[in-house]
Formats: sequence, C-alpha cells, structure tokens
Amino acid sequence: MTATAPTDRSLPVSDILSPLHAEHVALGATLTSFAGWQMPLRYAGDLAEHVAVRTAAGLFDLSHMGELEITGPQAAAALDYALVGDLSALDVGRARYTMIVTEEGGVLDDLVVYRLAPESFLVVANASNVRVVREALAERLAGFDAQMVDASLTTALIAVQGPRAEEIVASATAPTDRAAVIGLGYYTATNATVAGIAALVARTGYTGEDGFEMFVPAEHAVQLWRDLLAAGTPLGLVPAGLSARDSLRLEAGMPLYGNELDRTTTPYDAGLGRVVRLTKTAPDGSPLRFVGRAALAARHTSEPARVLVGLEGLGRRAARHGYDVVTGTAADAPVVGHVTSGAPSPTLGHPIAMAYVTPEVSAPGADLAVDVRGRREPVRVVRLPFYRRAR
Repeated sequence: MTATAPTDRSLPVSDILSPLHAEHVALGATLTSFAGWQMPLRYAGDLAEHVAVRTAAGLFDLSHMGELEITGPQAAAALDYALVGDLSALDVGRARYTMIVTEEGGVLDDLVVYRLAPESFLVVANASNVRVVREALAERLAGFDAQMVDASLTTALIAVQGPRAEEIVASATAPTDRAAVIGLGYYTATNATVAGIAALVARTGYTGEDGFEMFVPAEHAVQLWRDLLAAGTPLGLVPAGLSARDSLRLEAGMPLYGNELDRTTTPYDAGLGRVVRLTKTAPDGSPLRFVGRAALAARHTSEPARVLVGLEGLGRRAARHGYDVVTGTAADAPVVGHVTSGAPSPTLGHPIAMAYVTPEVSAPGADLAVDVRGRREPVRVVRLPFYRRAR
C-alpha cells in the first residue's frame, strides 16, 4: 500500500503507509519519512512518551519492520549457512538475536529469528535493510530445500513496552491463552488470540523494558491497536513514536543499524561477538562453513582496532552521531573516536552517547571529551547499558 495523499506534504508521496496510518493521524501524530515508510515520530511529546514507557507502558507501531518467512526441510540448515547464529539449535517457540554479514564479516543487518515449527522460521529485519536481507537470503538459500516468502507488507507488528505491559496484553488476551502469554520467557513466542485476533505474541522489545510484540495480518491491525489502547489507557499506556523508541534503546545500550552497525563493522567491533557461533558443526561433526566465517574467525583472535563504549556526559550539551571523541578538553587534543548515537537521557538526567574509540582509552572511568560544534564537552567512559530495569 503506497501513500497517495500524505498528511504532511513534505513527506514523499511514494512512502509506504502503515496499516495504522489513519489511527496515527487521528491521534495527532507528527509523521516522518523513515526507511521508505510514513511513521509516527511522536504524539504528545518525546519526553512524555519516554517516561510513560519507563513507568507504565507505551504502544508502538512497528509495521515498517520486515518479516521474511523461511520454510522447508532444510530451512534450519539454510539459515545456519546464511547467518552467524546456530539456528538449528533453536527450539520451537524461541527467538534469537543474530546477524547477517558479508564474506568480509561486515554487518548487513541485525535480525531477530523466531522458530515457529521444526521447518518454519520468521526472520525479522530492519525496515531500511529488508531488500538487502531478502536478496542475500535468496542467494544463500539456493541449493537448500527451503523457500522464502516476504510477508512484510501483509503483516502488522504492534508492541506494548513497559512495566505494565504484561498486565495490559494479558487483559486483551483470550482467557484460554492468557496463562501462556503471561508465562512467556524473554525471547520466546506463542500463538494466542489477542483482541479477538490470532496473533504471534513474542516477549521481545527494543526499549530495555519488559514488553510484547504482536504479529498479525495487516487487515486486523486497527482492531488490535484500538483494543490495546483502550485496555491500557487507564493503566498509563500512551502511543509512542520513533523518537521515544530511539531514546529508550539508547539508554538500554542497544545498537541501531546505520549508527553502531554497518558493513564496515563486525559483530566483534560492536561488542556482540557472543552472537557469532564459530563452533557450529555440520551433520558429520566437521566445522560448518557459513558466510563470513573465515573473516570472523580471524577477527575473533585479533586485537580490536576500535571498541564500542558508553559515554556519560559531564556537562549539559549532548553529543550526537558523527561527533569526534578526543582525549581531553584542550584545543589540540587528538581524535580517538567518533560518536555513533547520543542524546540527553530523560531517565538519568544527563547526556549519554555510544561511540567507537581506540582500545587504549576504552576502559570504564577514562575521562575524554566530545567536540560539540567546536566546544569540547567532558565525558567519561562507562559500561553499557546506561539503564537496566529492576527485575
């Protein structure tokens, strides 16, 4: 579905409209062009939406994300070859964070993969990379008895995130499925009826809070959205846009493709080497070759040229993507890295940022500075994440 009459005339008319576009307009959302979609940037305001997710709950439209269905007798083997993770070892009903990389080990995208049945997987890709991931998977699945269907435009994805997420989603879930939804562990999923709609319900998220993501046919998105909003509003639920989602994920230290991850970055550079399974084995017990394995194995044993760190701002001005990190506040202090993401933290009350820096200045406690439009602002290296929810 493409836009023919966007609300904001500054938005490209070729942008894809979410199935919830009319709902966002009715709620007064500010729309933005994002990865070829018109999506809500904010509703009432960035700060209010961020705080609601930390204290109660936020309702997110994630329908711009890509959904690629991989099925067939060799679906697991094909994904083992195509991705860095060990998908054959994934149990039915569980999800795994993984990546697809180039032969040189550079990240094409970070993904969440769900195993829906022994021969059925759902690969969720970032909106900006759906075509790249789809084309890479099509090439890598060749020779395997596996098929791929791109369900991105026929699937809606709605998330409830925050400490009251379970209460809200459970209240909208059919009584026969409620216990299964409440009993979901982190990175697990189940089929359930929510708001009268058959949904894949996953306990996953991108905010650092407890939460659920629900996959439904696009034609049922409005009903699900409205019912969740009605159930959650008395409990403090508010609709939340891309701006709050970004500040929440930054506080949680979660990478964003195009910022912390890109084709020049390996999983090891980003501190995510744990997702790479160099120990994957073929059915005969031999090491399993997967795309990028040789490069990643070499990178695993080498000294890093840069390290992803957290930076705590000691002043009031926030670092932003692309700003230089320097060794101190002196005018001639040498550059030792670059900011990948940065913003004021509503939860912590001071600026925060993620940055790639050279190893010798990457230890927690190191005092550095960021060049913020010609002014050297002091920062301190801290461990990620900046924020961790109480369990």
